[in-house]
Amino acid sequence: MASSKTPFSPDEAPDDDDALLDEAEAAEEVALDPDHPMDSDDPSDTDDANPHDQEEQEIQLQNDSLAHFDAHKDSVFCIAQHPTQPNTIATGGGDDTTYIFTTTPPSPETLPSPSHPRASIPPLAKLTGHTDSVNALTYTLPSGTYLLSGGLDGQLRAHSTTDPSYPLLATAQEVPEINFLVPCPHPSHPDTIALGASDGSVWVYAVESPLRILQAYYLHTASCTAGAWTPDGKLLATVSEDGSLYVWDPFGEAAAAGIDAGGAQAVVGLTASDQRFAVEGGLYSVAVAPSGAFVVVGGAGGMIRVVGLPRVGATGVSTTAGQKGAGAKAKGGGGKKAGAGNSSGGGSAGQAGTILASLQVQSEGVETLSFASPPLSLLAAGALDGSIVLFDTAHNFAVRRHIKEAHEEYAVVQVDFSRERRQEHLLTSCGLDGAVRRWDTRGGTAAAGQGLVNEWRGHRGEGEGGGVLGFVQGGKEGRIITAGDDGVVLVFGGNQGEL
Repeated sequence: MASSKTPFSPDEAPDDDDALLDEAEAAEEVALDPDHPMDSDDPSDTDDANPHDQEEQEIQLQNDSLAHFDAHKDSVFCIAQHPTQPNTIATGGGDDTTYIFTTTPPSPETLPSPSHPRASIPPLAKLTGHTDSVNALTYTLPSGTYLLSGGLDGQLRAHSTTDPSYPLLATAQEVPEINFLVPCPHPSHPDTIALGASDGSVWVYAVESPLRILQAYYLHTASCTAGAWTPDGKLLATVSEDGSLYVWDPFGEAAAAGIDAGGAQAVVGLTASDQRFAVEGGLYSVAVAPSGAFVVVGGAGGMIRVVGLPRVGATGVSTTAGQKGAGAKAKGGGGKKAGAGNSSGGGSAGQAGTILASLQVQSEGVETLSFASPPLSLLAAGALDGSIVLFDTAHNFAVRRHIKEAHEEYAVVQVDFSRERRQEHLLTSCGLDGAVRRWDTRGGTAAAGQGLVNEWRGHRGEGEGGGVLGFVQGGKEGRIITAGDDGVVLVFGGNQGEL
């Protein structure tokens, strides 16, 4: 530590008389108070450390989880939940590995105690084969017969779930990197998935041996960042860093219903060349309304666009697996809207491709979107500025609540409404602050404190090289299972963390 005294100048000679000590002075000893820290000591090393600092340390060590899984050796980037067995979880990470485990609650006899620390949940299966990070996971619908993993190595790997060891069924590699996987809910096309890739391409596969390509689309000119099926599984919406939105007709049902795409490859296509739709910085999230009437996309600068979708009826619709979509693999046709529908064909273009609303409430990119289940008419948007906004889709997308510091100044990574009966009003969120929070989205007294009803912690966050990168929720126990940038998966639930 630097001296508090001003040193003498090199040009000035010290006074020899004052600088020399006599023998008596040299022999004098100065007694030090052992309880008094030296100037160079760190105050935090003493018993007199600031109580506020100690409180902050305790908060950082808080762990509200019921159980944990720590087999990953790097960040856990993705997580998936079996559709019919919600306690069965798959996770993928930066260690190029996928693990399968169950979150079935431990018996009281096995609960941790001070003398017996809690052990990690054991894995049911360990899946290897990727040569780079596992970036996306999904179980197929409706029964979770297969687990698909997508990696930054471009591999798509399919595993059968009927055997506890999850044996490899098939692989494919058509793209440089896989950004996302989404399962198709169409009842006539089970075990079908779509993926978006770093080169902008979109692929639809039927999961069988070998994997069968149903469609491939190439209209995005930059990385395809997100995708979502309509609730009936007939249409697929994808967005890209180039600011484009395309809605695809993978099974040809829109064409069979008389919806004319005007020769375009997509039934709806909007790009940044349309100034009404343009979002500088690109699009990164997409969600389709429960009614299937419109799609919402979120992008840089807090921008949100709402776009109408065609209505594909049930009559006159072919459901043959693998049927060509409207202009699949064609080269041209971007940026067009579907033409007038043929009412006798079972479908209607309606407001397809029409920009129904342009919204901007948040200041930074909208990374995640979620619709509440009917009869609620709420849309939640989470942004990089740490805020969550609730829009009322039944009243011109009026802002019902703006939670400006939902995750302080740290990015909101995911928002998701509960699908459990009588809990549809509960919204769960996670962020890079390492916290998971649950919000009551009803009005009245429920809005007190912005509606925060639960908070769970356990992951590193708040600039410590951690954060929650995603979660799944649901099941009889109502558990929330999180994927951590710290390489740990935590299981939260019950009334833990209730405020």
